[in-house]
This record gives sequence, structure tokens and C-alpha cells, in this order.
Amino acid sequence: MDLKLDDDMLNQCVQCGLCLPHCPTFRVTGDETMSPRGRIKLMREVQLADAPVTDEVLDAFSSCVQCRGCEPACPSGVEYGHLMERTRETLADEGMMTPAWQRLALKPLANPTLLHAGSKVLAVAQRLKLVPGRLGISEQLPMRQAPLETSGDDVFLFTGCVMDAWQRDVHAAGQRVLEAAGFGVTPTNELAPCCGALQAHAGLTGETRSLAETMMANLDAGSGAEPRPIIVDSAGCGAAMKDYGHLLDTPEAVAFSARVFDIQEFLALHLNRLPTAAPIDLRVAVQDPCHLRHVQRVHDATRTVLRPYVRELVELDDEGLCCGAGGAYSVLEPELAGQIRERKLGSIERAAPDVVASANPGCSMHLGSAGANTRHPMQLIDDALNQ
Repeated sequence: MDLKLDDDMLNQCVQCGLCLPHCPTFRVTGDETMSPRGRIKLMREVQLADAPVTDEVLDAFSSCVQCRGCEPACPSGVEYGHLMERTRETLADEGMMTPAWQRLALKPLANPTLLHAGSKVLAVAQRLKLVPGRLGISEQLPMRQAPLETSGDDVFLFTGCVMDAWQRDVHAAGQRVLEAAGFGVTPTNELAPCCGALQAHAGLTGETRSLAETMMANLDAGSGAEPRPIIVDSAGCGAAMKDYGHLLDTPEAVAFSARVFDIQEFLALHLNRLPTAAPIDLRVAVQDPCHLRHVQRVHDATRTVLRPYVRELVELDDEGLCCGAGGAYSVLEPELAGQIRERKLGSIERAAPDVVASANPGCSMHLGSAGANTRHPMQLIDDALNQ
């Protein structure tokens, strides 16, 4: 079967195994097929040797968290994330992956009206204790949220889908911090309802391309105006948007991606504009979301902007190993996600923080549902500036 992978990229992997310690599914299973090296070997067998796509092969591909922790460790520079996304896209197109119910569940993400209505129904069900804890969603979804108002046109603040429905308070905190640094903020709201990250993870890359094109058209500077930076406070969304250049392979998409900044990354570049404040009395452990550490590779910025505003900043001892959230992974693979999370909870317990700073909604909800006290870095900085 042709997985539509580039043979040269596929053959970059020399099977050295240096990726193994950085793969969360291999760490918890010890199974070679649950490692990047093993999955690439299966891709080769399917594409180059016409091996059958068995249930075991499909399970190996579907069980990948897509954390991409293997990429910084790879001496050959294998673009494993792109290989996995392309493999899933081909298998989804062939009807071998991503069943109809999963495709249907992703549809509301691109429709703000439907998404917010569904979220209110879910919030009611949650209060009636009808929502299983294994879904790993926020402890109490909001019933009502104040709208985000435009304060200027220096930067866009990407609000997206699930995060806007469930964690708009993080957007509000991020907007206040940007404004404290002197930036006028335009929340994207319905201009950019979804980045397509979850669709790409599911192999529905065609939908991601469509969402990317819509966002680019809606956030285009237009009329010769200077293009505005696009600030993102969700690590997964930021990683997806920075990849539009590869996804669409057009000069316009490359230029758009260059305008995208993680909010910590952006503020670290303008640290002198942030006001000083007395640190809040908290010992804070930083949990690096995989798409901030391994894909965007700007995780140090979180420490740069957060350090002046907290009493103590401490590191986890697991070298950034995945927490198991992986977008919808905790719902689709609850057993593996739980096993991976246990390792992260162990490192948090050893660090003994008052709070865990996490710059990704999926990570914070996944860890929070197991009892970790998580907050977004922007919320902590906002607290310090407004105490």
C-alpha cells in the first residue's frame, strides 16, 4: 500500500534507537512497535514491501501520542511528526482509521455556535455527574463567559475552539498581560474558529488545510497594512499554525506562519515592556507541553517571563517527557494516556510545587483531572500584576 510518504524522508531513519527513551508509549509498554523506530519500520514495510495493514499495524499508528519528543533526540533529523501525520491521513482517506463517530465529534470545532451550545449542554451534564471522569476535561466547565473585547490593533490573540469554550479565562489573562506590556489586542473570535490541530492528529488533514486557508484569508493584513503578529496561548494550536507553511506549501502560508508566536515567546522578546510586580508567594513547577518543547522549541521563554513573578520556579526531573494528553489522545487511548500521566505525576510529586504551570489546555485538563493543581503561566503573571 502506498502511504504517500517521501521515500528519502522515510529512509532517513537509521534505526539507532536514540529516540526510545523519549517516546512515552515505548516507556510504558517496552514494545518496539510502540516506538518511533518501530513505527517507521512498519511504514517502510507497508510502503516499500507491500506488507498488509493489519489490526496490529493500525494499533501501532493510532497509539502514537504525536508528542514528537523523538525529533530533538534524532541525530538524523527524521521528521517523524510529518511522517505520522501523512500516514494517518492516507489511512483515514482509505477508511481504515478515524471512524465516522470521531469525524462527527470533530465537526463542531469549526462552528463556534454549535461548539458553545454543545459545551453548555456538557456543562449541565457535568453538574449532574453524567460525564465520565476518564474524559479528562476541566473539573467544572463554565456555563457563561464574558466576551473578549478588542483593545487595539497591535496584535491578534488567537482564541480558537475548545480553549475558548472551556478556558476563556486564560485568554482574558493573556490579553491583560499583553495590554500591561502596552499592546493593543484584537481577539480573533469567529475570524479564526479553529486551527485544525486535532483534525490533523486524526488524519483529517484536508479539513486542516481548509481551516488554515480560511484563517489566513480572515487574518490577512490587507490593503498594504503591516501584518500583525498572531499570539497563541495554546501550545498545540501554535505548533499547528507554525506548520501551515509545510502543510500548504505556499509562500503565503510560510509568511503567515512567520507571524505566529507563542504568547510566552512573544513576551520574552518584549520583556522590558512588562511592568515589575512583587512575586506571588508560590513554588511553581513548569510542565512543558510537548508542542512547545519539541515542536516549537521555545519552552525556555516560559521560564524567562514567569521567573520574575513567582517566589520560586522549579524544574521537573523527567526531561520534558509527555504527560499523555495529546489532544484527544486521553479520550481515544485512556489506558495508555493514564499510564503515561502517572510518570508525569510522579515527577510533579517529587518537585513538590504549590502549582504546576502548563501552557496548553489539553495538558492542564489531563493533569488537573488527576488532582494536579495546574494554571496557565499567563494566569500566574496576571495574578502578580493585579495583586
